[in-house]
Parts: sequence; C-alpha cells; structure tokens
Amino acid sequence: MATMARSGAVKLCCCTSALLLLCCFLLPGALAEERFYEFVVRGTPVKRLCKTQEIITVNGQFPGPTIEVYSGDTLAVRAVNLARYNVTLHWHGLRQLRNGWADGPEFVTQCPIRPGGSYTYRFTVEGQEGTLWWHAHSSWLRATVHGALIIHPRRGVPYPFPKPHTEAPVILAEWWRRDPIAVLRQSMITGAPPNVSDALLINGQPGDLLPCSSQETSIIPVVAGETSLLRIINAAMNTELFVSLAGHRMTVVAADAMYTKPFETDVVLLGPGQTTDVLVTAHAAPGRYYLAARAYASAQGVPFDNTTATAIFQYKNAPGCPTTSGAGAGAGAGAGTFSGPVGRSSRSSGYLGRAGPQPMLPFLPAFNDTNTATAFSNRLRSPVPVKVPGPVTQEVFTTVGFGLFNCRPGPFCQGPNNTRFGASMNNVSFQLPDTVSLLQAHYHHIPGVFTDDFPALPPVFFDFTSQNVPRALWQPVKGTRLYRVRYGAVVQIVFQDTGIFAAEEHPMHIHGYHFYVLATGFGNYDPRRDAARFNLVDPPSRNTIGVPVGGWAVVRFVADNPGVWLVHCHIDAHLTGGLAMALLVEDGESELEATVAPPLDLPICVL
Repeated sequence: MATMARSGAVKLCCCTSALLLLCCFLLPGALAEERFYEFVVRGTPVKRLCKTQEIITVNGQFPGPTIEVYSGDTLAVRAVNLARYNVTLHWHGLRQLRNGWADGPEFVTQCPIRPGGSYTYRFTVEGQEGTLWWHAHSSWLRATVHGALIIHPRRGVPYPFPKPHTEAPVILAEWWRRDPIAVLRQSMITGAPPNVSDALLINGQPGDLLPCSSQETSIIPVVAGETSLLRIINAAMNTELFVSLAGHRMTVVAADAMYTKPFETDVVLLGPGQTTDVLVTAHAAPGRYYLAARAYASAQGVPFDNTTATAIFQYKNAPGCPTTSGAGAGAGAGAGTFSGPVGRSSRSSGYLGRAGPQPMLPFLPAFNDTNTATAFSNRLRSPVPVKVPGPVTQEVFTTVGFGLFNCRPGPFCQGPNNTRFGASMNNVSFQLPDTVSLLQAHYHHIPGVFTDDFPALPPVFFDFTSQNVPRALWQPVKGTRLYRVRYGAVVQIVFQDTGIFAAEEHPMHIHGYHFYVLATGFGNYDPRRDAARFNLVDPPSRNTIGVPVGGWAVVRFVADNPGVWLVHCHIDAHLTGGLAMALLVEDGESELEATVAPPLDLPICVL
C-alpha cells in the first residue's frame, strides 16, 4: 500500500510539474491583450503666447493621448481624418516586423489618409519595452500631432531597476504663432529655410518665462523621499534640446526604449525623435523646482529658437504650496496624463502651480556647448555585454548635410546667395513619389516609381568637414533612389556630416530597426584609424543617433525586417530639404521572412 501511495504521489507530482511547465510557456501569450484606440484628427482652437489659433490635434488634445501597453500586446488604432490636411501616423521606434504597412511615413509605406477618410493601424508590440512615441508623418503635422507611447514589461516582469513610485511623460515640442503647414509652404515656395519656432514647450506649455503662459505651466507633483520615472520625449520639429532639473540629479536608465547602464547626470541631451528615461528621487528641501529645456544649436550662424521652456517639479504639501491631489502616474495610470482639456495635465488639479514660492532655475549649458552634448552621448552603454553582429556583409558610407540648388534670382530663389535650400545623403536629395507609396511599388512590382541604385559611397571624396568645401560640390541631385539590402545581411552604415553651407549635428532615424552605435567622432571618418575605436562589448542600441557636428557615427544591425524603411534626419527642416533615403530589404526564403500582405483598408492612392 505504501509503495502504491508513493507511486501515485510521484505520478501526481510529475503531472503537476508538467502542467506548471506548460503554463510557463503559455501564460505570457495568454496575458497579452488586444487594445483598440480611436484617434480623431481634427482642428482645435488653442491659446498660446497670448494668441488663439487653430491647430491640428488628435481627439482635441495637445499633446495627444498617451498610449500605454505591455510588451506582447496587439494594438489597433483607427485614425479618422476630420482635418483639412492629408495625414499619416508613425509609431516611432516600433520595429513593425514584416509589417511596414503600419509604419506610417507618407508615400513611403502608405498613401495619406485623405480628409474624411480613415485607416486602422494594426501591429503587435514584441520584444520592446520603454518609452517611444507616435506622431504624424505627413508634411509638418507632427508639430502638434504627437503623443507618448509607453511599453511596460510583460505582466509580472519587473523593471531592471527599483520600481519607481510614480511615472510621468515629459514631452518637449515647439510652437509657432502661425500654422506650421503655412511655415513649411512659405519655405517651399521661396526656397529659403523655414522660419524658426516662437517657443519651446514642455507638455504642451511654454512655462513661466514666456508671455501669457505662467497660468498653465505644466506641473509634475512629487512626494518627498519618493522616486519618479520621467519619460522624456523630444517631439520638437527642428531643435535638439538640453534638459535639466534644478536641485536634483537624474539617473539615466533607458534611451529609445532600450535599457542602459544607469548613470547620474545633471543634463540630458535629446535630438528630435529621441527618448530618455530618467529616475529622480525627491530628496531636496520640499518646494518647487524648474524642469527646463533649451536648445543645443550646433550649426554656427544658423538661426534657432532661443527660448527656454519650463515645467514645475512640485513637492506635495511643501511650505507655501497648495495641497495637491494625486502623486502622478503609476504603471497603469499614465494613460491619463494628458487626457484632460487641451494643454492641461489631468493631474495638475486646476493649475495648482500658479500659487507658491518662486521655483529654482537649473543650470543649463550654453546653446553651443558641444562638449557637454558629446560627454552625455558617450556615456550611453548597453546594461550588459551584447553580441554585436558581424562580420559586415553590406556597408554604406553616406554623407549627411546641406546643399544649395542654383536658380534664377527672384521670389522663388530666396535661399543663401540666391539659391534654393536643400539637403542630401551622398549628394542625392531624396524626393518622395506622389502617386503610390514606395512599399506598394515594391510589393506590387510597379515600375518607374523608384530606382534601387542609391550609392554606397559618395560620388566624390573630399575634406567633408572643411569650412571651405568647393562650391562645385554644393549642389545635390534630386532622386528617389533606394538601397537594396539582402535579407539577413549584416549592415553597417557610416554617417558623415559635411561642412557644406554649415556643419550641424543630425539626428538620423532608421525606420523598422534598432541598431548598435559602435562609435562616433569628429572630423572625417577613417576606417583604418577609427575601426579601432569601435565598442564591440556594450554599445548602446538606438533608433535615432545624433551624428556629431562636423563628425561621423557608425551603426550596425542585422537586416531581419523585410520591406521599405525610411532613413532620414529627424530635423524636419532637413527632411523636407531631402536629407533622407530608404532601405529596400528583400524578403527571405520563408513565409515568416517576407512582408505580410497589405491590409484591405490601406488608403487608396489618388493617381
């Protein structure tokens, strides 16, 4: 009997263990959810800088709604266009594996959603967690059509750092007193660079230092002794930004939704498109402290927005401050951060920051402090050693910079020295098609839309970063030229800034991919000298890399995502000037290595 009992117990134990093991495999998928959002794009009256004007928003909110998901979730976002402009939406930093149809750049992966039309973006968030963002990718609509996209670890999986008490998005942006589309159109007509913005914003507000703004300055409520996770997003159109918080140190823990080795800093640098997660412990004397943002303008002699945006890091129940309700967003509450009226945080409890003692301003670097910008970027590392792909099987060395098109002097030739302003990569000024998207042309084998002969090398080698580049090299050639990549190739791209017109730091974004940043430097890239500087141990993984002013950056990735993927400078004044190209990544051998079929509701192109 005892033997039989033991035998039964062993069988029960084995059966239970097998069931538990099966659950371990099935549970992550079972816990994943399908989430549906409806984004209504429409005009909304908003007052900033003493003036009410209509801007394009999503669901009447500025910034737009925060999307919060868990890794593994599937999203369906139905975009309804009630605005007067064409629109598309891009989910910045999401890989969109095999599903370029959901990526969003206009005439690259889809035709635009026309006024009165709609399109549902469907995609799964897989293998990514952290802070990303979404924005319009049509004309200059992203100036006001943008919001946070927060990806939490799978349910039950902790952060790789102590769980913060609160979380809050910090969205940086720019504001024009005019319709940003009108600003762009004026530039496209005259050939001159577009006018700079009139103010910088934090969470939709200029802050206390700008006219008619102090009554709505964004408030970040905190509790003494508690730690907050600030998810900083640079949604600005044309401005790299320094960010600092008075009286507190920040600990960087992630960038572009990839965890980093933690390090403390007083200043964070973000180029347009980049995100940085920082932990801040409220250990200062209870009170009110400014979180401030100011431009890093690396190009000499080029106009920029010289304002300073502020928000208030406000301790609850601090002396002289009003009592606040709610300490901010926890892991499941962040979606409500910007769900109140336009330009107002739902947790600011009626603009409570207008009362109380004057906040303390932080130290911010000078607008041209390249040393501080470089020092910050160089501290970013992956948290553990990584397997850097290699050996390289396809390499592109591309210049990134400005150009000037010669033209007959007159009202359409108002760029520098009676030219039209432009930009290029390897002397090709990228032109989008206007009848069908590049991905559709590739998928359906439509001829005459693009060529696949983007040059892997510059047409001429010269002293790229010289301040006296011969004028004969200043004029690029317009074209829609893609670079063909074999599926599974190990791709290395060298981005080289040039001194044509002006050297400037360029935040280069690659759609559909994260990549390892192996090295950056100043001057002209020399493979024999600079390959020895490659970090092949713990390089940071990013989706947007700042190519140093007058310098270069080397990135590497495996081409495991078929489709057509835009590569461009995320300064929109440069993108519209032609500083872009696209990768055409071929299908692999199996069905799971090929681009999926287009959805039935993909917007129809108007021929």
